[in-house]
Amino acid sequence: MKLPLCLLAAALSVSAQTPTPSPTLTGRWQVTAELFGSPRYLSLNFDQKGTALTGEFTGDKLTGTVSGASVSFISKDTEGNTDAFTGKLEDGTLRGTCTEVDITDPAHPLVFPMTATLIPPLEHPTPQRHDFIPTVFYRQFSPFNKPVLTVNPGDTIHTTTVDAGGSDEYSIQRVSGGNPETGPFYIKGANPGDTLVVHIVHLKLNRDWAGSDDNIVSRGLGPDLAVKSKDNNKSVRWHIDLAAGTASPINSGDHVKTFAIPLHPMLGCMATATPLAMAPPGTGDSGFYGGNMDFNQIAEGATIYLPVTNPGALLYFGDGHAAQGDGELNGNALETSMDVEVTVDVIPNKHIGDPRVETDDAIISMGLEGDLNEAFRSATGNMADWLATDYKLTPSEVAQVIGSSAEYHVSEVADRNAGMILKLKKSTLATLAK
Repeated sequence: MKLPLCLLAAALSVSAQTPTPSPTLTGRWQVTAELFGSPRYLSLNFDQKGTALTGEFTGDKLTGTVSGASVSFISKDTEGNTDAFTGKLEDGTLRGTCTEVDITDPAHPLVFPMTATLIPPLEHPTPQRHDFIPTVFYRQFSPFNKPVLTVNPGDTIHTTTVDAGGSDEYSIQRVSGGNPETGPFYIKGANPGDTLVVHIVHLKLNRDWAGSDDNIVSRGLGPDLAVKSKDNNKSVRWHIDLAAGTASPINSGDHVKTFAIPLHPMLGCMATATPLAMAPPGTGDSGFYGGNMDFNQIAEGATIYLPVTNPGALLYFGDGHAAQGDGELNGNALETSMDVEVTVDVIPNKHIGDPRVETDDAIISMGLEGDLNEAFRSATGNMADWLATDYKLTPSEVAQVIGSSAEYHVSEVADRNAGMILKLKKSTLATLAK
């Protein structure tokens, strides 16, 4: 049955006047901002009710509106600096312009283009085990290196590392020294603002020697010891006895010719790639991304938590040690190659400021700063955030727990950044009220 022309015209008129319904924006969005020709990844969370938007942009609260395909919002930090976005949603991509106003220089706002796509829920396909033979090793924790392997959350990676000098399990030089890394590994579903979880399943020594030194790093030297140690400048080769589970220095003096220490394989380096806008640090450095942490509890059975600042996280690891005392006081530990097996996972939308470690019996926060005092403060703040977020403790309760139960250790003094760790035993935390 055909409508009369007058009724058809009226229907078309009503249809033309009916506004297009607003899209649903609720969820997490992956943001790419172009600043001075360089991309940066930012975090964005929307909660939409009708045409009203609330949420967070780069960690700051936002408010905004959506009308049809048009979207606008403004966010403000605690100091009063603002970000204002206007744009449109087209084919599932939000495109527009962001204007950043710094209260110290409001006359010169920073204006940059921005795109965003909705992040799908994290998937855990059937876990796979990947046997990976590395052919290239990197000496920067860079986001610009091509991933060597792509894996899913829950997958296990089995591979090898070269030693800090670039030699492999056959004592063959594969790459220049300076803590060459295996990786980067791309973990599907990992996005900026997430936390990467790396569980060390196995660390196996794969050759019978390690290299170290006989010096003491400057942070460990007072004037008197510095004078006494001024001629300490030789390399020390250690024999690894896998059957006995010990290591001993070779031809290093009559008083240590029977000296032996237990083997304790560990990884000196583990990191996610740094942000695109940051000059990639070398593999001798450390920071919020992890890096050359040289913490001797990053060993078999430990779980390491690292912040994600790039899609895929881009995981690196290397710098295997057969053993190391607290601090890596010689500048080198017992440097050797390693057979490594790790399982990876992702905690979506969980931001941590600095690396964390979990063992069977403890949770451990890390501080990596230019001096030990600052590292001490960072480790304390890291643990305070952990207790407040995961254990729901108030600042007063945090102080009571840390003050009564903390164990601090120097983890690293050999490099630019010093490291401190704060350990809390799980048996102690188990007595907290649920």
